[in-house]
Formats: sequence, C-alpha cells, structure tokens
Amino acid sequence: MILTGLLKQSKALACTVILLPSTAVAETVGNVDVDWLGNDIVIEAFADPEVEGVTCHVAYFERGIIDRLQNGNWFEDPSNSSIACRQTGPISLGNINRSDEGESVFSERRSIIWKSLNVKRIFDEGNQTLIYIAHAREVQNGSAKMSISTVPLFDQ
Repeated sequence: MILTGLLKQSKALACTVILLPSTAVAETVGNVDVDWLGNDIVIEAFADPEVEGVTCHVAYFERGIIDRLQNGNWFEDPSNSSIACRQTGPISLGNINRSDEGESVFSERRSIIWKSLNVKRIFDEGNQTLIYIAHAREVQNGSAKMSISTVPLFDQ
C-alpha cells in the first residue's frame, strides 16, 4: 500500500516536472582556481531558450572541499554571481513573457534545499532591449547580490 502511494506520487511529480516551463541548460566553458583550498570561479554558457541568437555567460564562486571542511556550512555556496549576455547570431524573439516580472531562463541549485542561482529575462519594449538579471533566490532572507546585462535589439 505504501509503495503504491509512493509510486503514484513519483508519477505525479514526474508529470509536474515535464509540464514546467523549460529553462536553458548550461555548459561549463571555464574554471579558474582562486586559492589552494580548492575554491573556483566557474564560468558557464547557455543560450536563451526563447530568444534565438543570444548567449549568456554566468560566473559564480564554487567552494572547494577543504574550504567546506574548515568553515562548515557544507552544502551551500555564496550568492555571488556575474552575467554577460551578447548577440551571437541573428536575433529572433520567440513567445517571450513581456510582463515586468519577466521569466526565468536559467536556474541552478547553490545549496541542497534553500538557495538557487536564477537568471531572468525582462523585455524593455520601449527601449527595444532584453535585460538579463542574475540573482540568488532563497526561501527567506533573499540576497541583494545581483548582476545585470542587456542586449539591444537593433533593427528587430
């Protein structure tokens, strides 16, 4: 009985995951060692899933195992991140969200439960510009650390 209930919950969760809007998948393109503790700056690239011709690069700090052992807080990385987005081909706007909240185009866990790195796209229609903002998302005590990049839409 319990196993059947768990299987039903797993199927429901799988269906929910499939129905969620897709976000970009990042590829690691750089890894900079910053100290002897194994801490790194990781650089990932991802293409905007709804805007053809735009690629973003996100850099973030990743703690090494020695740092985690020395300082505790084993499962969490800092909220610091940086983003740069550029036109890498002809731009074609897909069916993008045009609200002032924008939409998530990339998300990656920075701790097991509480924190993730998110990138949202906001369309500034008046200035014909795509705005990408990288920020940490937490259950509580949200972080004020963020980074922003813009891509102008010339002749679109």
